[in-house]
Amino acid sequence: MAKIAYYPGNVARAGASEVEDTIQPLCQALNIELVELPRASSDGGNVIKQATPKLQDALVARNLALAESKGLDILTACASSHAIMCNTAEDMVRDPVYASTINNLVVRTSSIEYMGESKSWHLLHYLVEEIGLDKIRDAVKNPIKMNVAAYYGPDMQRQGACGNDDPFMPKYMEQLIEALGGTPVDYDSKCQSVGSTAILSLEDSALRMTAAVLSDAIDSGAELVVSACTVSHANLDSYQSKAGRVAGKYTTVPVCHLTELVAFALGFYPTRFAQLRTRVRLIGS
Repeated sequence: MAKIAYYPGNVARAGASEVEDTIQPLCQALNIELVELPRASSDGGNVIKQATPKLQDALVARNLALAESKGLDILTACASSHAIMCNTAEDMVRDPVYASTINNLVVRTSSIEYMGESKSWHLLHYLVEEIGLDKIRDAVKNPIKMNVAAYYGPDMQRQGACGNDDPFMPKYMEQLIEALGGTPVDYDSKCQSVGSTAILSLEDSALRMTAAVLSDAIDSGAELVVSACTVSHANLDSYQSKAGRVAGKYTTVPVCHLTELVAFALGFYPTRFAQLRTRVRLIGS
């Protein structure tokens, strides 16, 4: 059984509890043991970093050090959290003096330090590279059978944060959708930002960015959008109607988390999956 530390991110146990509901059974089905980090903290969400970069990096380094103390890498289902951990780890490798400063903060508060041995994995990359698409395909009980648009977002689409996927033309999620019995939809905006962290300060701009992604996916034939970022999901889902009104575009499409899509295909929460299929049929009719 594969064993990895689990970092839920900032919303999986709050505003997006459906992520927590679905990541646990899907990992059990694929023989992935998620190890809790009970003293882990928020990673700052790139909000703290705007005011005090050292504080955010110290929070992230501490979380990585907690995983490292167990001899494990760390897994998250949020593209933003994954990118933040990759950024901190790379900054500390690149600048040993800065790494020493950050570790001094971590040691003073937690009596541990990050030595750079543990790395972050996004669930998508872990499933494709470590578990393998063949194993996932064999575990499917309820094929998706929908036209699905993958939303990666911009955060993890750079060298060093996207596994062995192409930073500019990623294909991992499309390959996973096919393994789950769905038909991936190709569209240009799958790595474009939806302005998730700007929704409270620059709402109209963020809504127009959100509308651009959704309308592009719909125009390309998507019946469903699946998001690899738990933070961006709120813009794509909860704000989609408002985004459509602001931008004057058609933006109505069901949106789900990556963890939900995988869990549903593996046979979990059949009632929720039926509700999702009903939404797709009603909206597309």
